[in-house]
Amino acid sequence: MTHRIDRRRFVRGSAGIAALAAAAPLSSPRPVRAATLAVPVVDELSIRVLVDSSYDLFFRPGIVAGVRYAPAPPRRDFRRSLHNEWGLSLWLESQRDAEARTVMLDFGYTPEVLQNNMELIGVDPSKLDALVVSHGHYDHFGGLLGFLDRHRAALKPDIRLVAGGEDNFCRRFNGAPGQFSDFGVLDRRELAARKIVPVLAERPVVVAGHAFTTGAIERTSLERVLPNTHVEFGEKAGAGCDAGRYLSADMNGKTVPDEHLHEHATCYHVRDKGLVVISSCGHVGIVNSVRQAQKVSGVDKVHAIVGGFHLGPAPRDYLTQVVGEIRKLNPDVLVPMHCSGLNFVQEARAQMPDRVLLPTTGARMIFGDA
Repeated sequence: MTHRIDRRRFVRGSAGIAALAAAAPLSSPRPVRAATLAVPVVDELSIRVLVDSSYDLFFRPGIVAGVRYAPAPPRRDFRRSLHNEWGLSLWLESQRDAEARTVMLDFGYTPEVLQNNMELIGVDPSKLDALVVSHGHYDHFGGLLGFLDRHRAALKPDIRLVAGGEDNFCRRFNGAPGQFSDFGVLDRRELAARKIVPVLAERPVVVAGHAFTTGAIERTSLERVLPNTHVEFGEKAGAGCDAGRYLSADMNGKTVPDEHLHEHATCYHVRDKGLVVISSCGHVGIVNSVRQAQKVSGVDKVHAIVGGFHLGPAPRDYLTQVVGEIRKLNPDVLVPMHCSGLNFVQEARAQMPDRVLLPTTGARMIFGDA
């Protein structure tokens, strides 16, 4: 399922990437064909927030643009509480006629928080049909190995981890050159030891018969990758990415500003509603992510844009432009989480006042009329 990427002039060394990171719009990592999938249609989608960075005790049931939402189940033990941390994990349940499917998207920062919240929310790992990791940041896969250590025996023997592509397995660093701190690496050896086979979805794929992924996201909007991590291309001591699969040979061993070449979004087509596009971080641009979902599905109507949009560090003028572009997509509802930023929430409410749903850890949202 892996494919070599046509890099064209996109990468010619670390200086080239650094210059590119400051420019907009971004070059596309590869050509993307339109409507490459026969996208399934579901009657209903439920999203449970397992891990996010905030918890609102006063969150109450309601409806925004036809999307029903409710808080976490009541606590049975007053001595326990849902935990919050920087990161994201979502529990996705879909229904089509009598057929139900369950997908876990991302795994938060630590297994302790993830496991605590799973228990209090009351989800059942044995029901999982697929696992998805959105990109190679530790706050999205840090809880994965601990989750597998706890629940591998209950999971389906042939369950797969759908990753966006080889770039998801590169090592990442925080900080500036000369002051790097390790930000981890998604290690295939650790996955193999737990009998998990990763699927590289560099092109769009259907997941568990109900969802679909965007594949590598074409970059056509005014959006740019805002400063985040650095990425090291290549392998060291058995861990890392095989950069030769998608980059020119001279990039092997280079550490450069991160462009998230294989970040992908997870999407559903909800009957009579349209697309629900879940962007766990949206480093490559939330508008780009939605356009990609439209392109590969052939579905124009956007029902909901959900997840992290990585606009917390956005300058004011740029943020206003991006929200304006989101408004042009005409989604019924926006559901910002994780790295979207309070600045984004304020701007979105200013430009789209009746369309913003701000969830909380433990919340459940239901899309569709089933």
